[in-house]
Amino acid sequence: MHLHVLNKELWFPSASEALDDGLLAIGGDLCTDRLVLAYRNGIFPWFDDEVPMWWCPDPRFVLFPDELKVSKSMKQLLKKETFEFRVNAAFDVVIRNCKLISREGQDGTWITNEVEKAYIKMHKLGYAHSAEAWMDGKLIGGLYGIRMGDVFFGESMFSHVGNASKYAFIKYVELLKSEGVRIIDCQVYTEHLESLGARMIERSTFLEYLKEYIKSDLPWQL
Repeated sequence: MHLHVLNKELWFPSASEALDDGLLAIGGDLCTDRLVLAYRNGIFPWFDDEVPMWWCPDPRFVLFPDELKVSKSMKQLLKKETFEFRVNAAFDVVIRNCKLISREGQDGTWITNEVEKAYIKMHKLGYAHSAEAWMDGKLIGGLYGIRMGDVFFGESMFSHVGNASKYAFIKYVELLKSEGVRIIDCQVYTEHLESLGARMIERSTFLEYLKEYIKSDLPWQL
């Protein structure tokens, strides 16, 4: 197999052509049409340089809303309502925090200025959404991702207070479940998301789910 190099033409190679690590193609841009095409086909951008790198790993790490695991300590936190849950109240601030927060074992962030601008535009068009935890009027944690049909593609999260991002995630999964979302894409394995119920499935199975659960290119909500 060889790595595909994209240009201005809107296309992606078949996911079956991805390298062993899931890397499918490099190049292209982050225009809305390309991002929509990518997500519909289970492909996401993730890179640590100025050149976009497009991935479709096998297996795929996902969470089925019915399989969400909530620990006893988190159930107590949810019951106390220490935090306030909001959706799309501060998308720009959420992605900026995801961009700036330091992460163990990582030098820098994949959220470049270009990525930030692209997803803010996706938010304005109704594709990208944020789930947020607030306390005393301040944003203390949250996450953002792409909603298409009955699928949510998680992208990144941050937390300034212990359990804030986990709180926002759990509340959002419960909301998405009530709205009919069938699968949440977590992309690649993390111990944190595994503790919340995420698990690996074959890429081919994941792509079949996308065909079934995404009915059109239109954003879920404008």
